[in-house]
Amino acid sequence: MGRAEEETNRRMLRVRDAMDRDYAQPLDVPALARIAHVSPAHFARTFRTTFGETPHRYLQRRRVERAMFLLRETDRSVTDICYEVGFGSPATFSRTFHDIVGRPPRAYRKERREHREAALAAMSGPTCFTKAWTRPSSSGQVFTPAAP
Repeated sequence: MGRAEEETNRRMLRVRDAMDRDYAQPLDVPALARIAHVSPAHFARTFRTTFGETPHRYLQRRRVERAMFLLRETDRSVTDICYEVGFGSPATFSRTFHDIVGRPPRAYRKERREHREAALAAMSGPTCFTKAWTRPSSSGQVFTPAAP
């Protein structure tokens, strides 16, 4: 890898880090290109070559990943989550979420909750045993009891 290619990769990583950090903010190609110190057209081509997807698609995926976490871990409304992660409308959010995840946000939340409840039910028993069974060992493994 030549010196010019290393510098290009560094610039693209700098932009991707900015996108990861500020995913909920309105980011457009010209603003991202300024971070990389290149023209918008060159930035879009180079980003896609470097990371295998367009800057817009990367940003959408990053926003959906954050939304997935919030849907699993909070009781906030889908609309609130939509705006928090940077989407401009619930319809766009739902369509993009479905395209990336394969199901709408509400269905994803319901499925994840049912999965969590089933996992907790399967580990019924005295709390001290459940804690011991689910605590990682020094080798990093977790004991999984056999299903009845």
